[in-house]
Amino acid sequence: MSRPVDANGMPSELGPLDMLLHRGEANPRTRSGIMALEILDTTPDWERFRACFENASRKVLRLRQRVVVPTLPTAAARWVVDPDFNLDFHVRRVRVPEPGTLRQVLDLAEVSLQSPLDISRPLWTATLVEGLEGGKAATLLHLSHAVTDGVGAATMFAEIYDLEREPAPRPAPPMPVPQDLTPNDLMREGFNQLPGAVVGGVLGAVAGGLSVIGRVVRNPGTAVFDAVDYARSGRRVMGRAAEPSPLLRRRSLSSRSEAIEMRLADLRAAAHAAGGSINDAYLAGLCGALRLYHEALGVPVNSLPMAVPVSLRAEADPAGGNRFAGVNLAAPIGVADAALRIKKIRKQMTSRREEAAIDLIGSVAPVLGLLPDAVLEAVSGSVVASDVQASNVPVFAGDTYIAGAKVLRQFGLGPLPGVAMMVVLVSRGGYATVTARYDRASITDEKLFARCLRLGFDEVLALAGDPPPRVVPASFPDPGGDSVTTPANGSVAY
Repeated sequence: MSRPVDANGMPSELGPLDMLLHRGEANPRTRSGIMALEILDTTPDWERFRACFENASRKVLRLRQRVVVPTLPTAAARWVVDPDFNLDFHVRRVRVPEPGTLRQVLDLAEVSLQSPLDISRPLWTATLVEGLEGGKAATLLHLSHAVTDGVGAATMFAEIYDLEREPAPRPAPPMPVPQDLTPNDLMREGFNQLPGAVVGGVLGAVAGGLSVIGRVVRNPGTAVFDAVDYARSGRRVMGRAAEPSPLLRRRSLSSRSEAIEMRLADLRAAAHAAGGSINDAYLAGLCGALRLYHEALGVPVNSLPMAVPVSLRAEADPAGGNRFAGVNLAAPIGVADAALRIKKIRKQMTSRREEAAIDLIGSVAPVLGLLPDAVLEAVSGSVVASDVQASNVPVFAGDTYIAGAKVLRQFGLGPLPGVAMMVVLVSRGGYATVTARYDRASITDEKLFARCLRLGFDEVLALAGDPPPRVVPASFPDPGGDSVTTPANGSVAY
């Protein structure tokens, strides 16, 4: 049965996975906020900046919609246009002490990501950060994962950008019609539709059962083989791909992010030199960084469990909602040769993408949604089978502007759903940025890790040619040098 859609063609009901992410917003251990941090070449005019989001919120209804959850679970939670929408709550500005740095902006971002979004309002905020060095500015676009995933967010927020600095003015879109729907209203609506829904569900189950029976009768061997194959695939999808790292076991509520940048063409050239994709080269650089960090602390490991979200979006899918699955890798961090790491990662990614049960989490989400919050948190902790998650989000290939300011770089910050580290590659405007957000109870030596992050990706970029291109540290100073050591006293030596 098809789900109802709004005027933008987006689902007006939350899917089971979206609802799980929405419920997690209240708990600091399951909070799912995602953030785009942009560096702008100049500080935009405030009123013009604000107008970008005003117009976008009129055109993309999800930016004005809040979630209504029925008092009793008689119907799916629904997105409705908020009759009390207040743009000034969502669009804000702050100033850092001049000359501001990316480090200061990342520290602001951490405070925002560690704080809950107000679930009684539309689930996003946009903060303009003024006072950066050289007259630059930054934006922090904070969004609940219940709204969409990274790929969907790029499509949804495309409305705020222009392709030139001073585009011709466009008329403001019409004001959306607000919807007064209370939790009790939605509950009663669900009760009224319950008989039809039950009948439809029974008929669907019967039809599905008859279809299965028909397949078994026609070809019993194939049907049994498919069922066994799916079960085995499910174990591989949900199972831990490698033993966890002894260094990355602890979890807390404190996090920090480090970021590097490089030319996208250099990363692509390195990938092609080893017969891999940009994503393979990215994961190989991350594995190199983790190898160097473990070795410097005297705890070398051959592999660790890493989860890589894979987009399941078709071209016709709407931007709203989540359409991704997780691929579990035994990340080959013990392999020193960067080209060999790329080959090993490519082999695993190719195999895991073809798993029959790749979307198993999406399949069991309706069942997980029935669990109480405390039980859901415990189950979520057992479901997470990785130390590290690594996401890849391609955005815009060319130059983009917001309120007359050019976007120079974009850094992606993801949630930490029970993992030690979430790493995001963003490719935009010819540059690739890598942002590693980590739990401070797992990564305890921030200076050492920052240096390992740079050197791990330098190993991969060295495949691109001679002289090899180098990574540019974005959030930390670069003292130079090509090695990392840790003396007996535990302090980092460069």
